This record gives sequence, structure tokens and C-alpha cells, in this order.
Amino acid sequence: MKEKTKKKIQEIIGKISCPKHFKCAKSDFKYLCRAEDIGLKSHLLCLEKTSFECYFSLEADKIYYCTCPLRVYLARHLEISTDKENMEQKGRSNKK
Repeated sequence: MKEKTKKKIQEIIGKISCPKHFKCAKSDFKYLCRAEDIGLKSHLLCLEKTSFECYFSLEADKIYYCTCPLRVYLARHLEISTDKENMEQKGRSNKK
């Protein structure tokens, strides 16, 4: 991962509070919630079954959206897959 990207991730982490204690970042992004970029400015479509329990979820018309700034950044700028099976098959080849 490029140094610029690492700095941006640390900047985002410094601005938010995470009830999961940034488990995603501590695991080198192996443990991410499933979410899909659908073109909204600051939201992703949440694909988790328990999205209603998430601190960063936003419900609108029975659809849940992820509002986590770190997760949105990862989806947009690192293009980290949201499908756990694909992540395993690709051998986590998202490092740039």
C-alpha cells in the first residue's frame, strides 16, 4: 500500500470513533463489512445481514447504507472487493 494511502487512512481513523475499534484496519482489511459502491457521495449499500445493528448504518425505505468514512474510502479508492469469497479467491491481491 502506498504511503499516501496509509496517511489518508490514518487521517480518517483520527477523525472518527469506531465501536469495533478499527478491527478492519488492524487486520490489514481482511475483515471488512460487505458493502457496495452504488455511486452515492458518502454512502455505500450495506450488504450485511445485521446492518441494523451497525453504528454506521443508515436506513431509508428498508434499505441500509454504510456511512463509515473509512469503509467508503476503501471502496472508492482502493477498490477493495465486498464479496468475501472473491477476496479469498484473489488472495487479497488488492495491495497497490
